[in-house]
Amino acid sequence: MTRAPEESRLALGLMSGTSVDGIDVALVRISPTITENAAHARLENFVTLPFPTAVRAEVLRIAEGARVSPGEISQLNFRLGRVFADAALRACRKFRVHPRRLSVIGSHGQTIFHQGRLSRFLGQSVASTLQIGEPAMIAAITGVITVGDFRPADMAVGGQGAPLVPWLDYLLYRDAHRGRAVLNIGGIANVTIIPKGASPRSVMAFDTGPGNMVIDALVRQATSGRRSFDAEAQMASRGQLLPGLLDALLAEPYFRQAPPKSAGREQYGKAYVEKILGWGRRHRARPEDLVRTATVLTALSIADALHRWVLPRTSLAQLIVSGGGARNPLVLAQLSAALGGIEVVTTEALGLPGDAKEAFIFALLADETVHGRPANLPSATGATRPAILGKICYPPPR
Repeated sequence: MTRAPEESRLALGLMSGTSVDGIDVALVRISPTITENAAHARLENFVTLPFPTAVRAEVLRIAEGARVSPGEISQLNFRLGRVFADAALRACRKFRVHPRRLSVIGSHGQTIFHQGRLSRFLGQSVASTLQIGEPAMIAAITGVITVGDFRPADMAVGGQGAPLVPWLDYLLYRDAHRGRAVLNIGGIANVTIIPKGASPRSVMAFDTGPGNMVIDALVRQATSGRRSFDAEAQMASRGQLLPGLLDALLAEPYFRQAPPKSAGREQYGKAYVEKILGWGRRHRARPEDLVRTATVLTALSIADALHRWVLPRTSLAQLIVSGGGARNPLVLAQLSAALGGIEVVTTEALGLPGDAKEAFIFALLADETVHGRPANLPSATGATRPAILGKICYPPPR
């Protein structure tokens, strides 16, 4: 008997990154293909919605390592679950899509701790990650099956739980004739290396270091919170590079650490920014000079990672850039200068809005999870084997 083709379905992806600058919501149409063990997907719509101010402040406080009680973390987990659910419903209204038309919601949650590498803890070697934003709340409020907590399954089989985006990068950007690097510059910068004619096992990916996180923190400090990022690199363009500070920052051990590796606020959060501010006070540096130096640090640490770990063995024709950093002209100019003959383009130039990319992938990852398919790339995360990512929460019966 011939099996009827499966119809396309709609999924919603929710993403809040380390910058905590908004909730990205992507509506994705997924239609299974016959030839691939994965889905073909296209972006139907996208919006970024603001965090409630008090919630954002509490997330940043906890993520920066403030002393908190278990009760505060538990309360914030459920409060964020409602925030994400409300964002999903607001997006559905904006997209004019009833939640009942959704097959699944994928929510990354809000990372408040990530340590991808093993360290000694209570007598054993342990790596761990924690994303909060209770998916059971999202499922109950929206009435839609929700998948959350994607990273632990990869860590349970020896991976670092990050990066997860390379799976999508591979599906979207593999090319038979040219090697490509796909760079996302969010709070942290991460890169996926896709050699020409790549198979999943030949894909490499890792976090290069700071993306926008340090720049944004310095801008907030310089403007007493009136601005949260350096739009069009306006502040950096008024500043001068501080070579002594740049050299000190580039000497950080993380940049010499071989992949696979992942980074977060643990490396580039409040303590790191305080070190830069302290250097600035000692040397009487202007705020715009610190911002320019941090901007150059982002670009040069990315270029250094490619020269150090990738280009000696993999030829690249193109660097495809997404995330907030893709709108920073100084970062793009520095990358173009440092990478010579490699073409630097944005995902928007290739048809996918850069801000939508990570929300897009969590819609797709959630769909893979409910169909029981693995969606990590062990070559990117360091896992010993493929893993089915995420935990499924069902809504109450109607």
